[in-house]
Parts: sequence; C-alpha cells; structure tokens
Amino acid sequence: MWLSPGCERGERRHPTLRAPLTRRQLAQMAAVGALGLLGGCDRGAHWHSIDVSDSSPSLKFAMTRVSDGKPVTEADYRGDVVLLYFGYTFCPDICPTTLSNLDDILGRLGAAAKRLRVLFVTVDPHRDTLPVLAAYVRNFGPEVVGLRGTPDQLADLARRYRIVYSVRPADAQHPYEVTHSSAIYVFDRTGAARLLVPSLASSAPDIAGTTEDLRHLVDNPPRPGFWARLMRRV
Repeated sequence: MWLSPGCERGERRHPTLRAPLTRRQLAQMAAVGALGLLGGCDRGAHWHSIDVSDSSPSLKFAMTRVSDGKPVTEADYRGDVVLLYFGYTFCPDICPTTLSNLDDILGRLGAAAKRLRVLFVTVDPHRDTLPVLAAYVRNFGPEVVGLRGTPDQLADLARRYRIVYSVRPADAQHPYEVTHSSAIYVFDRTGAARLLVPSLASSAPDIAGTTEDLRHLVDNPPRPGFWARLMRRV
C-alpha cells in the first residue's frame, strides 16, 4: 500500500497542553492539515502513471555501466529524469516490448529526450556479460544505459524498490528460467522518486500518457519535498 502524508490513521492525540499555542504553531498545524487535504490523499490526479512521491526512496545504486565498463552511481545521472527498469537480454517478449515502447516515447519527446536516461539493470548478470548487455542496449536509443552489478548489488537495489526477480539455472528437468517485475520507476532531476509506470508491455500501453508525464518532469523544476512545502506555507 502506498502511503502519503495526510493519509495515515489512528494517530494518538497529544496530552493536555501546558501552554497556549503560539501563532507560528497554529500556522504549522493549519499547514499540515492543508497538505493532508491538498497534497496527500488526492495528490497526483494529473498524472497518468502512479504517483509515488514521498512514499518511495530516492535513486541510489552502485553498478557498472556496460558501454565503458565504468563504475557509476546515482550521482552520475543527477540532473536527468531517470527511468529505472529491471530486465535481461534473453527475455523473449516483455523486455524488448518495453524497451521498444520506451524508444517510441523518446522519439515523441524529441529534443527533451536528451535530458532523460533509461537505466536498464540486468537481473541475469551470469549470462548478461558486459559485451552482451552493451550490444543489446545499442538496439535502442542512446538514452538507454545498460547497467550490470554483482549479485549483492543487484539484490540490494531490487530490495530498495521492492522489485521481484528470480533466476533458476537449467537442470535435467527444467530449462534456464528468469522472472522479473515489469514496472518502471521514474525519478526527477534531483533523484527523488516520482512515478511508477506499472508496465509498458501490456496489450494497450499508455504511450501518450507516459510521454506526457515524462515531458512534464523534464520541463518543470523538481517539486520540493514534503517538509520544504510545509515550511513554505508558514
């Protein structure tokens, strides 16, 4: 369940106050209430994707970029709108469909696509070596970046964003099998989590809506965090 400020239930009431509230304290309380009504439960009505602002962690990772073999972190992509997607090169349908639709979206964005990066993280680093993954992402736009990590780095990143994946090597009874989530996380130019695109590999993906969401994030300054918005009102 996604939680946002103002939507929580069952809070304890404060004991009887020993002194009258100051004007600033009253203003802060009013601001909290206003944010709960305006910025909490009903936030994100204009988005086509799922608004995860204030409920998902910011972008953070340590991986190897396959194009040049360089270790990179989230700091290397600060200033860009970032899409984080987990997949693998041997994927027969979901990954190529998702990346092809993203390529379509990048084309619709035109020049704005230069300020956006798609981080394609392999969940199958055993088979997706640096050369294999590098050759795969070259099939898509230059904004698509292949990332490969150690098993621990991959597990930490997937756990951070609640991404489910599994790899079962082949044996006498079963072929090599990989499963993974198809969701895409979107982060603004400061690295704050903003949106979750459930899937672009469905039978009717919202290409136009996702394009509009990404254009908005590229063209508009990042939204301040919850407490910054609170104090601005007092």
